[in-house]
Amino acid sequence: MGVIAVLGEHRDGKLRKAVFSAVTAGKILSEKTGKELVGVVCGKDVRKTAEEMAEYGLKKVYYLDHPLLKDYTAEGYSSAIFQLDKSAGIDYFLASATTTGKDLLPRVAVKLDAGMASDICEVVSGNTFKRYMYAGSIIATVKVNTPKIVLSIRGTAFPKAEKSERGEVVDFKVDVEPFKKRYVKMEEAKSERPELPEAEIVVSGGRGLKSAENFKEYIEKLADAIGAAVGASRAAVDAGFCPNDWQVGQTGKIVAPNLYIAIGISGAIQHLAGMKDSKVIVAINKDPEAPIFEVADYGLVADLFKVVPELREKLAKLKAEG
Repeated sequence: MGVIAVLGEHRDGKLRKAVFSAVTAGKILSEKTGKELVGVVCGKDVRKTAEEMAEYGLKKVYYLDHPLLKDYTAEGYSSAIFQLDKSAGIDYFLASATTTGKDLLPRVAVKLDAGMASDICEVVSGNTFKRYMYAGSIIATVKVNTPKIVLSIRGTAFPKAEKSERGEVVDFKVDVEPFKKRYVKMEEAKSERPELPEAEIVVSGGRGLKSAENFKEYIEKLADAIGAAVGASRAAVDAGFCPNDWQVGQTGKIVAPNLYIAIGISGAIQHLAGMKDSKVIVAINKDPEAPIFEVADYGLVADLFKVVPELREKLAKLKAEG
């Protein structure tokens, strides 16, 4: 009897928030199939990370500790996971549909000789799943007919798992050989703002900002005033208003914060695909026919260059009053 394994993706030993949505999907799959749910953490000196993951109701969490796994590579992780499969018997392997998950899972599927379904938003049965297609305009039901199945999980479609019964933490020894690929370094933008996919509040700007200077003045300053992450539409990124790692949408990042504020964004379907699962959506746009208003919980038809400074001023006043 094989297991359902969920990847414990982490950065600097800290689990990514998207992992807990994948754990929820794994629990649903476990209920439907009767198979045991386990976690898998790869890396170097990751026992504490495995112990953290074990607090979320998994039966076991295997940690695959090896010096060559210190820095993530799809080649190294998939090799280690293949060795675990030989011992534990993995019937399902799940990971979040993050950059790492999208990079790793196709290689894992090949190693396990498994069929794969990506960006899952619902578990129907042990081999049937629902996923978004065409920028989220339709939901397809897909059936995977292989004995082993690999799934990437859309984090915004499943609630985050809560702490529950603590599982067993298992040190699984792996023999990892040097890779053809060599990890050199990772460069990332450092910011005091929350990370975009994990932020509770996101302020996004679009083409309506007209310039990089305006984007900084009206979007970034508002975000900083309320402790939010900064997002953008593809049009704003392509126009050079902001870096491309701020892009939200089909070809950018998928977010579902408690509050999403869209300013000067018309709401093309590609952008909506990346933020329409947000709990509360606020839209500010001077065009009353803008598609963004169709998904917004609150909409304001107004000139952003007038409204945003007023909003920031009122927020500052409320903050000063405590």
